[in-house]
Amino acid sequence: MSPRSRPAGGPTSLVQWAALLIGAAFLVVGVLGMIPGPTTGYDAMTFAGHDSGAELFGLFQVSVLHNIVHLVFGLAGIALSRAPSTARTFLIGGGAIYLVLWLYGLLVDRDTDANFIPVNTPDNWLHFGLGLAMVVLGLLLGRTPPVPHRR
Repeated sequence: MSPRSRPAGGPTSLVQWAALLIGAAFLVVGVLGMIPGPTTGYDAMTFAGHDSGAELFGLFQVSVLHNIVHLVFGLAGIALSRAPSTARTFLIGGGAIYLVLWLYGLLVDRDTDANFIPVNTPDNWLHFGLGLAMVVLGLLLGRTPPVPHRR
């Protein structure tokens, strides 16, 4: 497929594809977090707070708010994947947000109202890996190629 035959606004660079795929993954996770089966303890899910008893895949603690955050992040990733500069911004900025969320998860007392998202240990390490991967992808794939010299 030549670059001219691609649909308008579709990904044309690796950084755009990375943002699109990560955005789509966030959407899938947000939806799965609202479905009994992939989400264990579904009947114990709360809107927010540390006392939500629901876990995605029986591992990652989720709440309605947590799932909404994933859905919004997914929509943002898909929307921002339309241009290389905004895809790079999504990856680096979103990755930085997830690294801050990792630190938050390490520092917050899990049994207090400050843990409103909620997060547990598997969430924390997923946030670290995801944040680091997003920043690295944004930095590596988002480099602007040099403009050819015209005579």
